Amino acid sequence: MSPVEPSDVSRAQEAIGYRFRDPSLLSRALTHASIADSRLASNERLEFLGDAILGTIVCDYLFQRFPDLLEGDLTKIKSTVVSRRTCSALAIELGLEELLALGKGMKTRTALPASLSAAVIEAVVGAIYLDGGMDAARSFLMPLLEPVIERAAESGHQQNFKSVLQQHAQRELMAQPSYVMLDDKGPDHAKAFHICVEIDGRRFPGCWATSKKQAEQQAALAALNELGLMKTLDDGHVIYAPSSPNGSHESAA
Repeated sequence: MSPVEPSDVSRAQEAIGYRFRDPSLLSRALTHASIADSRLASNERLEFLGDAILGTIVCDYLFQRFPDLLEGDLTKIKSTVVSRRTCSALAIELGLEELLALGKGMKTRTALPASLSAAVIEAVVGAIYLDGGMDAARSFLMPLLEPVIERAAESGHQQNFKSVLQQHAQRELMAQPSYVMLDDKGPDHAKAFHICVEIDGRRFPGCWATSKKQAEQQAALAALNELGLMKTLDDGHVIYAPSSPNGSHESAA
């Protein structure tokens, strides 16, 4: 017997806007390994398949949408669009993480790890693909992902602020950024890190985050902001906008 209630399957179908011929596929997509009878009965195999389908659909769209972009630029946009962060945000937006069947130990968490909520989206994509084919999976994904793709293409950074800062520092400052650990706190399983950027002896504001990688990205963004290279739009999104020779701002693609 599936641990997912039929009412939750119905709610999930409403949320994703797709009605399954075989609802058991969706039920399995919403079954975490912590509650499944076996890992083969969980959503892990569907997650594996959905990850590949998601990547294929996004790559095909990017190839058609941006005929003038080189492989490296397409890869940067794709990395943002199929990232754990994006997939997790989509799962939360659709309410799918609330419908995920979890074991008792997982239910005690105050918030689901991003990896779990991201996996739900991938598993659902895999389920839709098996039930309705590639066109059905594309019809589900692209209305959700098109705004993400456009923002990533326009931003000029695809959330990789370290890469943008390194390119700017090497090209304009003839220097290499270094990342300095200022402090850390908390137990080993829940540490927070305080990191700043230093370029040619100049130290920029430090940033706290729950991983060194994220703290470095935030520190790079802080440095870019202080250097006047970023612009915040009315909707809150940040774009890379270095000044052109005439003083105006241009977004780097």
